[in-house]
Amino acid sequence: MHIILMGPPGAGKGTQAEMLAKEYAIPHVSTGDIFRNAIKEGTEMGLKAKEYMDKGALVPDEVVVGIVKERLQMPDCAGGVLLDGFPRTLEQAEVLDEVLQELKMQIDAVINVEVAEDELVARLTGRRVCQKCNTTYHVKNNPPKVRNICDHCGGELYQRSDDTVETVKERLAVYNTQTMPIIDYYKRKGNYLSVDGSQPIDKVSEEIVEKLKQIKE
Repeated sequence: MHIILMGPPGAGKGTQAEMLAKEYAIPHVSTGDIFRNAIKEGTEMGLKAKEYMDKGALVPDEVVVGIVKERLQMPDCAGGVLLDGFPRTLEQAEVLDEVLQELKMQIDAVINVEVAEDELVARLTGRRVCQKCNTTYHVKNNPPKVRNICDHCGGELYQRSDDTVETVKERLAVYNTQTMPIIDYYKRKGNYLSVDGSQPIDKVSEEIVEKLKQIKE
């Protein structure tokens, strides 16, 4: 299976990505991870990306797609892949299709984990992180045993600067602006699936697997 996984911040996309990668025995390819690896390993596209990043400039789409292309050509992607965090723009989606055609691959499904904005705000603003070991908690859904103290190391918990109400709403607005054209693009191609991310984690996983089974049939 070749899958693109989409979802706004706070939708639980990371948890579902782990499940899908295990269920279908395919690598979970996060653009953040492959960017760091490409730069660390000094690949052709990684070095190009570093040039732009060192100048404080945005990395052009062709370089971003080039790094993804390098990753897709690695042996572990031969039987399929789960793309997480890419494409981020309509232009990237269009160039990705060209790359996939060149590599004789095609996307089987684009899964969007949907959650209402008010619930996303509640999820993200309730997140707390340990200053020492980076363990993540949630004031409502996963609180520590002792208020603001990490269960594992006793470190103090804090709220990240990007988890305030104002910042979260801005992040969601930017995400929606960027992704709506991508969603429309994949809807027209007929391989777009929407799942209800407000359900319990295992129910979201079950819905995704069930919808993917229908596609494979």
